[in-house]
Parts: sequence; C-alpha cells; structure tokens
Amino acid sequence: MSAHGRPIHLGGFLIAGNVTHSHPSWRHPRSDPGFLTPEYYQHLGRVFERAKLDFVFFADNSATPASYRNDIRDPLARGTQSAAGLDPRFVVPVVAGVTRNLGIVSTTSATFYSPYDLARSFATLDHLTHGRVGWNVVTSNTTVEAQNFGLARHLDHDVRYDRAEELLEVAFRLWASWDDGALIQDKEAGVFADPDLIHRLDHHGENFDVRGPLSVPRSPQGRPVIFQAGSSTRGRDFAARWAEAIFEIDPTSVGRKAYYDDIKSRASDFGRDPDGVKILPSFIPFVGETESIAREKQAFHNELADPTDGLITLSVHTDHDFSGYDLDAVIADIDVPGTKGLFEVARSLSVNENLTLRDIGKLYAQGVLLPQFVGTAAQVADQIEAAVDGGEADGFLFSAGYTPGGFEEFADLVIPELQRRGRFRTEYTGSTLREHLGLPADANLVPVPRKAVGAA
Repeated sequence: MSAHGRPIHLGGFLIAGNVTHSHPSWRHPRSDPGFLTPEYYQHLGRVFERAKLDFVFFADNSATPASYRNDIRDPLARGTQSAAGLDPRFVVPVVAGVTRNLGIVSTTSATFYSPYDLARSFATLDHLTHGRVGWNVVTSNTTVEAQNFGLARHLDHDVRYDRAEELLEVAFRLWASWDDGALIQDKEAGVFADPDLIHRLDHHGENFDVRGPLSVPRSPQGRPVIFQAGSSTRGRDFAARWAEAIFEIDPTSVGRKAYYDDIKSRASDFGRDPDGVKILPSFIPFVGETESIAREKQAFHNELADPTDGLITLSVHTDHDFSGYDLDAVIADIDVPGTKGLFEVARSLSVNENLTLRDIGKLYAQGVLLPQFVGTAAQVADQIEAAVDGGEADGFLFSAGYTPGGFEEFADLVIPELQRRGRFRTEYTGSTLREHLGLPADANLVPVPRKAVGAA
C-alpha cells in the first residue's frame, strides 16, 4: 500500500434485523425501517462495494430474546437486538447479485446443524458468489435458541465447543473430498468426473456419523473463510485453531491489545502463522464535517439509549437474567452460562470504572460496549490508524448508529481519508474474500491439529 504502515482491513457489521449493536438505531429518524426487503441490503452492498470494503459481516441469533424476566414481551415491545431478523444465509445471494467484489460473511451456529448441511450450504454459496463467502462459526449462547431446535436446555459451554471442534473437522474433510481437477465435464468423451479424485469420509465420531463425499465440487476458495469471535479461554483456543478472521468487542485500548497478543500467541501454539489470523475489533463511528457536528450526532444517538434495552440484550448474551439485580450497584461476580468473555468485559468496566448495572445497561444499549470513534474524517482515521499501528488490530468491523446513513458517512468521508494516507485500497486487486484479507490462496483444507495440551 504505502510506506506509512501496513494495510488496514475493514468490514461493515450488520444483523439482518431491526437492530445490530445500536439499540436506538431503529428509532433514529435517519434509519430506514426496511430491513425485511431485498432493496435494503442491496443498497448497503453497493455502499460497501463503492468503499472497497473487504466484506460485509452478518451476525445472527436464532431466537426471540427471552432471557430477561423469562419473557418475550419487553424485547418485542422495545425492539431490542434479535427481536426480529432474517436468516443471513439467504441475504448473501441478495447482496452478491448487486456486487462483484465485496466479501459476504454469514453467521450460522455449529450447535444446531449437521456438518454435511453446513459444508454443503457454504460450498454452494462460495460457488454462487465466485469465492466471496465467509462463515462466522458460533456455538450459540441461550437456552431459548436450544429450545427452538428440540433441546430442553442449552449444551454446556465446553460441550458446545467439543461438538464444534468435531463439526469443523468433518466440514474441512467434506470440502476436501473433491480434489482439484475432479470435475471434468468432457462432453466428447462422456466423462463428467473422475471418481478416483472424489473421496468418502466414513467419519464415525462422538457427535456425528458422516459418510461423504460432499455433493458440491471444490469451490473457488476451496472452502469459505472461517470467522469466529472466541472470548472465553476455551473460545480463544477454538478461534486460534480455526479462524482466519476474528471479530472482537472491547471498548478499551488496553483490552484490545491484550486480546490481540493473546490470540496471536495461541495461533502460534497451534503451529499457525499468526499473520494468517486477522483480528478485527468493532466500533461505531460518528463522523461530521466538524468535530462539533460529529459530537452532536453522537449525543443525539446516545440520549435515545434506554438502560433496560441494554440489560435485555446483556441477559441474552450471557443467558442470565439481570432483571432482579440492584441497578445502582456494580455488577456482581457471576458464573454466566452464555458468552463469558463479553460478560467479563462488562464486569471489568463496572468494577474498574465504578459503573453501576444501570450504567452498563446504558452503554450496552448505546452499542453493546463497542467503542465510539467520533470526529471529523481525519480524526476517526487517526483513531483507526493508532489502533492498528499500536498492535490492537489488523483492521476493524464498523457498525452504525443509524442505517444507512452511518455507513454512508463512513464510506464517503473516512474511507477517502484512509485512501489518501495509503492505508486502504483504492481499487480491488483480487476477486475473492481470501484475497481481500491477504490470506493464502491455498485454503488449507486439512484441519489444524489439536494441541497436545490445554483446552482444545
């Protein structure tokens, strides 16, 4: 890119629903309410491609929130995160149809599906997008999700990861079951495929029995780019073993730096090149022609945030009901069954900065603890550069306080500033998501071995 520093990776962060991170966003006067329409996602796809982003990222949750007061009434009435949403796997082709280069990452749980189903789905999407797909692998975090898929209660935290380990091992082998050159399609000779280059698995494991091979021939990337967001100790090992890009939430520079160093070290422990694991924290930008304008946008947005909305989503993420706690006390030391790492970020903020549960609820409503980068295009670009150059990140996922305006302002103001500084591409130089992220073309279809020691 330039002598000024290494290239910065950037992606837009969405949930295919009414709320992503900002809970005021659906109420914001500048937000488009059309999240149920294809035009909504097509417009955003065009904005992101115009900005030359690496990808758009779709998070997901498979249940209507019910962790707060064991009821769905408050989340639905308030429109909190996941109150309504589409399956992002079906949004992928909608976005792909109006873009040519933009990567598209979809979240699907490894807890509720079979490896064959997931391997087939993502190989199909990789073909239909000409190699632009990523899979964000989650293990899900709430009992209500489990109950939507026939389980009385959610699997224990480590059991979920055990299952996900085996699922990915099988999926990798399925993606590799067609060798390069196996699909021939020689009309004159009447030969469609070479069966000697297509392999059965005959996998018999603790969680799955899979015969194979996959019915989908080798896809353009070999397999989708694997995304993950491990935050607990076990989750970090899982991410370091499997992920090529990791989404992270931490509002502090110190926390982001510690996470970055930890994951890169764990990747090395698995025998992986740490540069092959891109770490991408998230933020919400508020950009203005002047700093004063930007801060007015931020203040207007943040004033709309209701602490109860935040506590509803904190309860969902942790699978723990916070409705009965003292709002004016710091968060107690609780063993939550859901997302342990994100809870630790919330608790550390509460204890270290003497923030009450009400304060944390307000912050959670403003953006699920994402930091807010505020200022002119140059000031926001400064914050991004400082984080990357300071060893906190390889790039960022950015969310929005209102949609599509928050994304459009970042694309039209901050991206050109980063391009002027030589830190972000001015044109796509590759056509696949793997190329955008600077990952090897060889998709490394063989699963990375488990560590001999430690939680893996």
